[in-house]
Amino acid sequence: MTRRTKTAGAVAGILIAALLGLMAWGVLNREQVTGRSGEAIVGKPAPPISMELMDGGWLDAPGSAGKPVLVNFWASWCAPCHEEAALLERTWRDYDGRILFVGVNIQDSEAEARIYLGMYDITYPNGIDADGRITIDYGVIGLPVTFFIDSDGVVRKRWVGAIDDATLDRWLNELTAGAARLGGS
Repeated sequence: MTRRTKTAGAVAGILIAALLGLMAWGVLNREQVTGRSGEAIVGKPAPPISMELMDGGWLDAPGSAGKPVLVNFWASWCAPCHEEAALLERTWRDYDGRILFVGVNIQDSEAEARIYLGMYDITYPNGIDADGRITIDYGVIGLPVTFFIDSDGVVRKRWVGAIDDATLDRWLNELTAGAARLGGS
């Protein structure tokens, strides 16, 4: 073996070791990108949602709401969305208009979305983000994701994944308590 061959082999070995080290670091230190869904808008004014609702009405929120708003992005094919659907509907009914709930269906057919809404008897306003504009504005890259917007229209919190009953109730109570302190509904 020549000196040149030995040097090339050593350099190749170092490069392979470095590549394997980077790969190991990446596997051990990775965060799922979906976990960052919508994080950039927390603490900022909520992007407007203007969409036709599945019931034929129209929604402009959160600006026109004048009260806290919960915005949930979902799809019929999303398993965690099914896990939280009944809880969201039950909570919507429990809060009886003190908080506006809005469902934004993405990457779905209207027929499948309607089946999903019927399956869980969902009555709060829902529409389809057909062109993806609302999804992009909210920075949604994984489902489900739920945003909690105060009565001033600022995104206060977000939850990625199926939300649990205790967290949902605690965060909505914080939103309604904030609205009451400010003289809102």
